[in-house]
Parts: sequence; C-alpha cells; structure tokens
Amino acid sequence: MTYKPKFISFDCYGTLINFEMGPTAKRRFADRVPSERMPAFLDSFRFYRLDEVLGDWKPFFEVVENAIQRACAKHGVDYRAADALALYQAVPTWQPHPHVVETLKAIAPQVPLVILSNSMVDLIPASVAHLQADFHAVYTAEEARAYKPRAQVFEYMFEQLGCGPQDMMHVSSSFRYDLMTAADLGFMARAFIDRGHEPACDGYGVERLTDIRQLPALLGLPGLAETALLRQG
Repeated sequence: MTYKPKFISFDCYGTLINFEMGPTAKRRFADRVPSERMPAFLDSFRFYRLDEVLGDWKPFFEVVENAIQRACAKHGVDYRAADALALYQAVPTWQPHPHVVETLKAIAPQVPLVILSNSMVDLIPASVAHLQADFHAVYTAEEARAYKPRAQVFEYMFEQLGCGPQDMMHVSSSFRYDLMTAADLGFMARAFIDRGHEPACDGYGVERLTDIRQLPALLGLPGLAETALLRQG
C-alpha cells in the first residue's frame, strides 16, 4: 500500500537522531552504579522521563532533572547537581541514525517534512541541522505546552499546518510516545521504524519498517527502498 499525505511528520530523538540519553547516563554514573545494577537503573530513568511528561508542561531540563533524581533515589545512588546539566547538554551533540539524511533528502522534494519533538525551542536547532534536510516546519513541546504522548501536542501541529490527521503520515520508533496517540487521533498512516528500543505492538495499524530507507516506498517513491531490501537480502 502507498500513501499520499499532505505532510509527513517525524519524531526526532530516537527515530531520526540516535537518542543517547541512556548511554550518556551510563557513562556519567559508571563510578556510582555497579555494572550488574546499571540496566535496572537506566530502565528506571527511562520510565521516570515518560512519567514526567505525562503531567503539566515543564521545561525539558526539569524533565531530565526530575527523572534522574527519582532514579537515583529509587536505587540509592548519590545524585550530584551537575548530573542533570551534563545529560541535558549532551542532546545537541547526538547524530542521525544511518541512512536518515539521505532518506529525508529523497522525500523532501515530494512530501513536506515536519518534525514534532518533545524538545525545546533553543535545543532542537542543532539536531535539525544534523539532519541536513529541508523541513517545512519544526514544532516542539515547548510551543505546544505539552509533551507527547499527550494529544495536545499533535493538535497544536494540526492547527499550525491547517490540516487534520487524516491528511498526514506520522513516523516514529516509539509506540508509547507517538504511535498509540497517532492511531487514536486517526492519522492517515503510521510508520514504525523498528530500532529495537521498543517492541512492536499489534492493533495500531502501523507499517513496520526495519530500515528507514524503506519509507519512500510507502510514499510511492522509487530508489532507496529497493536498495535497502537488496542489501538486507
């Protein structure tokens, strides 16, 4: 099946940019968390970040700060004032996943690209620059005053673009943050880029892709998808 959306929206961190919050925290806390306890510590940090964005909007630095403090408290780990800042300041240095740049550049002339990110106005530009593609629009949680998975941030995007979910495709590597809400809102199409950090979930009507170069085929565009499939074979 191919789709002809008016816009294609993307989650940024995790989907396009390699989201390295876990690896960054692992390096930061290596002197305080034994290796056998590190996976549980990072799992708690991941969960508390999600829990923090489900309430009223707060700056992303506070999301990170609160989440890492809660993880430290749960696991009896010493928290230092510089920890949250170090994690936050690492975000602009993270780079795109393989083949993201070439895929976005192939799609952009045909379908306007949009980023919808749980980010801040002053944090997102460096990451967008790493992607090197021509984006029609970039929207952040700060502008919407809400974080994904809340519907409010998606509805803000619809208002800004002047269209509805039935006109759009949304692309993400996360069901919990993006694709469950996208399904409930009625996006024309949902594409799951399976990067291995979340399990695939049945029942949400997504197109599961194992390589982002397969995405152009869903839009009826030639080239990258066929090459990706040949290489996988």
